[in-house]
Amino acid sequence: MSLHIAADCAIRAPVHSAPMPTSAHLRSLTLVLPAYNEAKRLGPALDELFGYLDAPTPEGVHPRIDVLVVDDGSTDGTADIVAARPEAARPADGDLARLALLEAPHAGKGSAVRSGVLAATGDLVVFADADMATPPSELPKLVAALESADVALGSRIQPDGSDMRASQPRYRRLLGALFHLFASVWVVGSVKDTQCGFKGFTREAAQDLFSRQRVTSIVFDVELIHLARRRGYRIAIVPIRWEDVRGSRMRPRVGLALRVAWDLFRIPLLHRSVRKRR
Repeated sequence: MSLHIAADCAIRAPVHSAPMPTSAHLRSLTLVLPAYNEAKRLGPALDELFGYLDAPTPEGVHPRIDVLVVDDGSTDGTADIVAARPEAARPADGDLARLALLEAPHAGKGSAVRSGVLAATGDLVVFADADMATPPSELPKLVAALESADVALGSRIQPDGSDMRASQPRYRRLLGALFHLFASVWVVGSVKDTQCGFKGFTREAAQDLFSRQRVTSIVFDVELIHLARRRGYRIAIVPIRWEDVRGSRMRPRVGLALRVAWDLFRIPLLHRSVRKRR
């Protein structure tokens, strides 16, 4: 099956799982995990992640992927969880550790992701939610999409129209629908799932887009998509598996709603001078 990619349109990647390409075919990859007070969930999530990365596949052992946890000013010992992991220890051969920690003042998820992505050294950069709501076995889908795209957006909406967000509480689905209505009309157009916390970038696109990012609230995903469209990057929409992991600290509040509305409104205004790459 051939896929056509245009700079101003999105493509849909295959739905089925794919084995991670062997190191001979895979460029280096940094996986960024923003975390705020995730001490209870981060340990099991990292167990799942490294269990997947270390497991042999029919194509051979997974190539090395560097994981960067960005601690967004946690107060519950999240950083200690990372520091105590065996993957954070520097190997005897002097190579860099597979798991690194970047500590930053608390400034919101958007700020944490930006700090991690700009510090990443991989040829490809992926950010994911620290609770592994998207299982690590979905990584090959983004990697495959980035062979011919600059930006790969994980989507919880499947080709048959089913929506994996249906497992979320009703109030979150309602708020999400209202958010999408405003975002699609004012900012991102046809992108149906802007808030999936599983996105990948080539290094060039990541450095360009995140260096321009101004929004640090949960609306930062919308800003990145808007910037990618303005800059003319090739965007791939990649359907992925996802499940609602309970324990989110985000609660509907008047202050949050006002912040989200303001950020959505100002995104096109902030970047009205941004032009397509030459």
